Amino acid sequence: MTRVRVTAPHTEQGIQARTPGQRIPNQRTAGPLETREAAQDSEVGQVFVRSLIRSQLRLALVVAGGFLLILAAFPLVLVLVPGLAESGIAGIPFGWLLLGVGTYPVIGLSAWLYVRTAARNEARYRDLAGEQ
Repeated sequence: MTRVRVTAPHTEQGIQARTPGQRIPNQRTAGPLETREAAQDSEVGQVFVRSLIRSQLRLALVVAGGFLLILAAFPLVLVLVPGLAESGIAGIPFGWLLLGVGTYPVIGLSAWLYVRTAARNEARYRDLAGEQ
């Protein structure tokens, strides 16, 4: 699919009336959407966008994989450490506490890590693409 950018035609009268650098009244400056589209139109911009998508996908897979490994380690700890599964705190088995309460800090840490790193990836993309 090819993108076509449609712009208003420049008339000779309008071009002659302006001095270089003079802003036309009611003329909008390029906003973030126009800048983003301009970056995606060029081959270099497309490479930057593909790179951003790949880095975000890689980050999501690494964070999800790490979360699943830690989550899978909880039952392994209960099986490998003798007597841990039978012990309890306030009548609640330790296994239930570990799986019920111990997962929330792991979820929070995974989410914090993902958001922080995703924001850094996007900031690097904006720097490369020349966006504000």
